[in-house]
Parts: sequence; structure tokens; C-alpha cells
Amino acid sequence: MAIKPDADSRTAEQKKILNRLRRAQGQLTAVIAAVEGGGNCRDVVTQLAAVSSALDKAGFVIVSTAMRQCLENPDNENSLTVPELERLFLTLA
Repeated sequence: MAIKPDADSRTAEQKKILNRLRRAQGQLTAVIAAVEGGGNCRDVVTQLAAVSSALDKAGFVIVSTAMRQCLENPDNENSLTVPELERLFLTLA
């Protein structure tokens, strides 16, 4: 799926997505370090939940961006159908 709204909007959306993914990456690195170092189970699970939440939010931003693009430009060759968008959305649930 290509995320290609206008240049300014694309840049803003990409920044949001990348920030969320980088946050998740940093949290996952902390989880790995905690597991390798024999970290406290409660802390590891809490951090792992934060990773999962950050990834879910990034996924929702990606799907919502695709939905917006499909509404704005339904004839674009990269547009998704409603069933495709629904499937993407449900994969995050």
C-alpha cells in the first residue's frame, strides 16, 4: 500500500507514523535488554504492552491515511476498495 497524499500532508503523516514506529523500536530494544538482563517480569510485560500499543497506533494511522486518500482520490491506481480497507482495519483489531 502506498501512502501518497499531497507532499505536505504526506510528510506530516509519514512523520507521525515514523515517530510511532521509532518509539516502538526504542521500547522493544528496552524489552530485549530487560529480558537479556533478567529484568523484573512486571516491568518487562508493561514495556511490552507499550510496544504493542505503539505499533497498533502506527497501524491505525496508516489505515486512516489510506482511507482518507481513497475518499479524496478514489480513481487513483493505488486506492483500496472498502473491503480491502475493512480487512486492513480488522487485522489490527
